[in-house]
Amino acid sequence: MAEKNILVVMGGRSSEHEVSLVSAVTVIENIDQKEFNIIMVGITKDGRWKLIDSVKSIKDGSWLRGRVEVVLSADTENREILLIHGDHFERVHIDVAFPVLHGMNGEDGTIQGLFELAQIPYVGCGVLSSACSMDKFYTKIIVDSIGIRQAKYVGIRRHELKEMDRVIRRIEEEQVYPVFVKPSKAGSSQGVSKAENREELAAALQLAADHDSKILVEECIRGRELECAVLGGTEPRASGIGEILAADVFYSYDAKYNNSESRTVIDPQLPEGKEEEIREKAVRIFKAMDCEGLSRIDFFLSDGDNEVVFNELNTMPGFTAISMYPMLWEAKGISKPELVAKLIDLAMKRYDG
Repeated sequence: MAEKNILVVMGGRSSEHEVSLVSAVTVIENIDQKEFNIIMVGITKDGRWKLIDSVKSIKDGSWLRGRVEVVLSADTENREILLIHGDHFERVHIDVAFPVLHGMNGEDGTIQGLFELAQIPYVGCGVLSSACSMDKFYTKIIVDSIGIRQAKYVGIRRHELKEMDRVIRRIEEEQVYPVFVKPSKAGSSQGVSKAENREELAAALQLAADHDSKILVEECIRGRELECAVLGGTEPRASGIGEILAADVFYSYDAKYNNSESRTVIDPQLPEGKEEEIREKAVRIFKAMDCEGLSRIDFFLSDGDNEVVFNELNTMPGFTAISMYPMLWEAKGISKPELVAKLIDLAMKRYDG
């Protein structure tokens, strides 16, 4: 049996619960079990932590009926989880954690803060970078500060929608249709829609408000959708470029995970110099956002002038069969087991440092 224990946490209370489970299976199947005992924990949609006994139970959903509850102790001396077996509990030491959680309550600095309190090394970005990267509004403020072009935007608070006409007038003073409307802190394109007119804008604002109290209304950038993976700590490096060919008007949640006509292209043909420009800007953004471990950084290549325009950043990108992050590194010769091992190693070295 391996000497070290790795805690893999999945599920969660976000709209990306199901995607997290699929990503976690990929991660689990690529962890070196000669080096690590894998302890799997699922967080239900209502926030209960449960021990998972097998990958099969993740795939068929039976883990939700598990009887062993889990508590992460913030006691820094032991760095452990407690397995609650009815009237007694079991202590399990944790050497490193891999939070395969997407969206709110997982990718936003909350669980990262819990691991910090417990002094358990964990894969991925820290509290500050996770929180700022999850909130698209604050991401934009930071990216503005380093002079990288991004879509123009208007920020709206949910409570302002009580005066919808006033909000729409303010947006129309600064933007032209069509516009994209996004929850500030939702992922996988949840709650995102495109508005071509006032009526669609009102509906889009209400939809976004169902997902978050802060809303972004963005300029529509017409162009190619490109993605770049970044890996590392103090000296991060960028992968090659991937291109999204969405089956919908934009790469929505449904187009991403349910529409087989959506495609991804690794190493697409780009105008001269644009691949290096995107890679360089991806690393600059990664550093400016204080990221560590991994992030996927998305851009547009605008029609007409081929200008590189930053779109958004994901600090825990998907690890599903169609996810760009692992595919981009596979194209560079780093297999999924090697990638997972590098991420775990980076987490442990950061803690030791």
